[in-house]
Amino acid sequence: MFERPETGTRAVLVGVNFGRPEHAELLAELLLLTASAGITVTEVVEGRRARPDPALFVGSGKADQIAEAMRASEAQIAIFNHDLTPVQERNLERHLGCHVLDRTALILHIFSQRARSGEGKLQVELAQMRHQATRLVRGWTHLERQKGGIGVRGGPGETQLELDRRLLAGKIRNLEGRLARLEKSRGLQRRARQRGGVLSVSLVGYTNAGKSTLFNALTRAGTYAADQLFATLDTTTRRLWLPEAGQVVISDTVGFINRLPHTLVAAFHATLEETVQADLLLHVIDYASPVRDRQMAEVDKVLEEIGAQAVPQIQVFNKIDLTGREPGLVRDEYGKIERVFLSAGTGVGLDALRLAMTEAAQAAAMGRSGEIQADAAGGDDTPIDETDDGME
Repeated sequence: MFERPETGTRAVLVGVNFGRPEHAELLAELLLLTASAGITVTEVVEGRRARPDPALFVGSGKADQIAEAMRASEAQIAIFNHDLTPVQERNLERHLGCHVLDRTALILHIFSQRARSGEGKLQVELAQMRHQATRLVRGWTHLERQKGGIGVRGGPGETQLELDRRLLAGKIRNLEGRLARLEKSRGLQRRARQRGGVLSVSLVGYTNAGKSTLFNALTRAGTYAADQLFATLDTTTRRLWLPEAGQVVISDTVGFINRLPHTLVAAFHATLEETVQADLLLHVIDYASPVRDRQMAEVDKVLEEIGAQAVPQIQVFNKIDLTGREPGLVRDEYGKIERVFLSAGTGVGLDALRLAMTEAAQAAAMGRSGEIQADAAGGDDTPIDETDDGME
């Protein structure tokens, strides 16, 4: 019988280069993720392969090297900078005699530490359950014992694996139902804002780009902000007054990351819906990052995945104080502001961003006015449906 080893706070990191140009960037990001999780890195083991080994991911020789590094540094966890199959994870834990985390499991662990609101905790729990469901496929040997006999749930002949899978599926359905009710409530609030003609602005961007710092600088909300990955998870919404445009609603959302786990994207659907339904996206970019172009592409990829690629977007290049770049803005060929350069930390350039939001709000108000006039001109030819079934 094999039981999973206990976890700990000291880890050996494993990064395998499969010929991808971003290998060094992803490994550096893994170091930041591990630090964000409160885990101490004792050693980094790297390797190069053409393709993953089906059984151990890294091959037996490299697995022996990792085991030796674990013993020498007294580490209790091996963290892989890749996604492992359930079989690979089980075999590695048997071979290494330690707790093994892949990239997705590490991110889920960080999310579980960061969630504060009730909805955020439910979303993280759902993501963890969905990830755990995949781990039950050909899982641990102790799950293969038969359940049967008088008074035993599951009936004669049902294996522990089947019972665990059924119980897990029930928990997932329960969480999905609770989140669906919260999402419906959020949708009603969003529709009320839309009917009031309030511009909805959503901050998006790569994790640690400075979204929460910018949110605080604009709204004085006091949202937690730190120089770490996924410092905040829960969406925070505040009203912001712009003298020449009136009220706007601005939301700070969860940051994105390279290879953001699909289980998280699905679980955070209700939160990310704020992004999909926004009138304007402020794409916050770390201007000082040497890989900002790749981070921008990753954010755009996630926006497309959730269906927000068509929402108007202004690129906000943050942290210019670290580069010597002057604050300012750039307009496109039609005169619309498409880029703003600022520092949320020092406050320089915030006036340019307020101007960009003011112009966006004024343009949105003109658009709504035109729609109202068009509806009025349509007269009785336009059918009116006063029913409201609570759907978007």
